[in-house]
Amino acid sequence: MRHKLDHEARLDWLQLIRTPSIGPITFDRLLSRFGDAGAALKALPELARQAGRKGAKPPPRADIEEEFRRAEMHGARLIAACEPEYPQALRAIAGYPPVIYTRGHTSLFQHPAVAIIGARNASAAGRKIARTLAADLGEAGVMVTSGLARGIDGAAHEGALASGTIAVVAGGVDVIYPPEHDRLTAEIAERGLIVSECPMGKKPTARDFPKRNRLISGLSRGVVVVEAGAKSGTLLTVDFANEQGREVFAVPGSPLDARSKTTNQLIRDGATLVDCADDVLRALASQTRGADEPGDDSFAWDAPPADDAELYASENAAKLRETVLSLLSYTPMHRDDILREAGAGPGLVADALMELVIAGDASEHPGGRFSLPDPD
Repeated sequence: MRHKLDHEARLDWLQLIRTPSIGPITFDRLLSRFGDAGAALKALPELARQAGRKGAKPPPRADIEEEFRRAEMHGARLIAACEPEYPQALRAIAGYPPVIYTRGHTSLFQHPAVAIIGARNASAAGRKIARTLAADLGEAGVMVTSGLARGIDGAAHEGALASGTIAVVAGGVDVIYPPEHDRLTAEIAERGLIVSECPMGKKPTARDFPKRNRLISGLSRGVVVVEAGAKSGTLLTVDFANEQGREVFAVPGSPLDARSKTTNQLIRDGATLVDCADDVLRALASQTRGADEPGDDSFAWDAPPADDAELYASENAAKLRETVLSLLSYTPMHRDDILREAGAGPGLVADALMELVIAGDASEHPGGRFSLPDPD
């Protein structure tokens, strides 16, 4: 049930997700098991003790309060996943961020969105196509989402400014990156919306961009690729879009241009060919399932079933943790694959993963994947 958080509960959510090693999946499991973030924070020491480790230590409350004050100072808002203003499309993906920061008009979340993404070193023709597509989609009532990067992203935001555009950034919503987009960033904050799951003041690093890309596709009903390098982050966004059940579109181009060669390959691999906004609108109109409808989730059980209660006694829980730990390696493995191999109920396996993460014996990754923690 959607509900507004009071100030202290909002700080609890922020403190829990800022706790090292706790990601969205573990966060959600803690809430399901303990009822609210405050109770989960109090339970962390005991959970770690049961696993025989010191475990995750939440950041000081004073640090959380300072982060919140910085958001207010910059006109940013913290929205929790349980609140009415949290975007429905994002709430439908597995491992949605528990909290997001926004600067601008959150009413834009109410419109259907399409992402336009592509190469940073885009051609002049590619930027023109992105700008035109964005303007035409905006006029049709579609919100254009992108990553505020150089090249195609920037052109898409520029084209959609008149109708409103959503920029998902890899750092804090108060951080300007790249520097040359200072004016564009200010215009989007005034006329559109800037979104991030990162703390205020955080400068983007390489590891933050995959999370940003996952939000871009998660907020959108479809993803349009205008140009892309063979090993670019654009293709990672495409992977996320496919994983989330979003439509993938690609603009064709000359095979002599490596950036268009990549989009042509996407079309051969099943992406929908588009060269104008009407192509995108027709494809979205024919969708049988909207992006705001959650898909199947093997871990959607809030608690272990009654007949598993005895199995979850302390001794058996420890054995299950050992079993789950033995399945992990340094290569991230999807939780559904872990579930199939573990031989126990979804609720029990979810709790085992949660406790391993809290104890520092496992790491959570975007997209519901888990691995052994990186060796020191």
